[in-house]
Amino acid sequence: MPALTEPKLISGNANLKLAEAVARRMSIHRGSAVKLVDARVERFNDAEVFVEVHENVRGEDMFIIQSTSRPANDNLMELLIISDTLRRSSAGRITAVIPYFGYARQDRRTKARTPISAKLVANMITQAGIERVLTMDLHATQIQGFFDIPVDNLYASPVFALDVRHHFKDCLDDVMVISPDVGGVARARELAKRIEAPLAIVDKRREKAGEVAEMNVIGDVTGKRCIIVDDICDTAGTLCKAADVLMDSGAAEVHAYITHGVMSGPAVERVTASKLKSLVLTDSIAATPEVAAAPNIRIVPLAPIFAQAILNIWGGTSVSSLFEHETLQPLYETLYS
Repeated sequence: MPALTEPKLISGNANLKLAEAVARRMSIHRGSAVKLVDARVERFNDAEVFVEVHENVRGEDMFIIQSTSRPANDNLMELLIISDTLRRSSAGRITAVIPYFGYARQDRRTKARTPISAKLVANMITQAGIERVLTMDLHATQIQGFFDIPVDNLYASPVFALDVRHHFKDCLDDVMVISPDVGGVARARELAKRIEAPLAIVDKRREKAGEVAEMNVIGDVTGKRCIIVDDICDTAGTLCKAADVLMDSGAAEVHAYITHGVMSGPAVERVTASKLKSLVLTDSIAATPEVAAAPNIRIVPLAPIFAQAILNIWGGTSVSSLFEHETLQPLYETLYS
């Protein structure tokens, strides 16, 4: 059934640049202007979030674009309050577009008397009136089951595959994909299959959280251009140590493709001083000035894939079609022509 209303976008303050880029992309796809809904998302003096929408949204198909990145609690509250504002303004349907889903690393109880915060956040999102979630590279795919509403989880690997084929087109035979730990093998294997490259694993053993005691390479990386694939880069300690281990094992050079660049603490300084030839991040989290200025960090845009996913949801067509190379390549043809 064709949609009777127009898709309308509204954004919090987490990643306004990405929201504006998605709106521009949707304008190109539709051949008519798509703009962010005029709204105020501000703080009172005591840091309470206040939202006011200046346009009529009654019966409209609303998409809230808001990553729950640092400061995670503030951005999460913005998302919830924007949703409540739209629900009380009689919006027809509310979809949360969350490029980076915060709290995803707390998806299970790792020891006694600890929370499952990802489930709590899922409950809060549902109770706020959100009827659908669109996100990318959830840290644990089972988080989709924490929601009692539909969840579309996009993957960065098709976008990364396009980027790798473009930047390594003259030496694809020398490329090897690396999983930085055993838990990330499925993610690394997905990219390796897409670019038809071999796979190796860096086995890491932690003595306690935040510290890596020992790393060993499983596989022969001699003379290879190694590409480390992961979903989150936080302090970059593990990533930079993995690059050192790979170079010590005979790799020709080391690159990394990470979906969500949290980049907290000394991350930028570590990457800049490391043996990584390049670190490729998506813009699921707004880049800080330090990240943008780093000489060996590059940003890949997500606006094309999110814009098309929003249009597919609005039009009632397949979102999973965006997992395929043939569907995605035309969206990025201006970038990888």
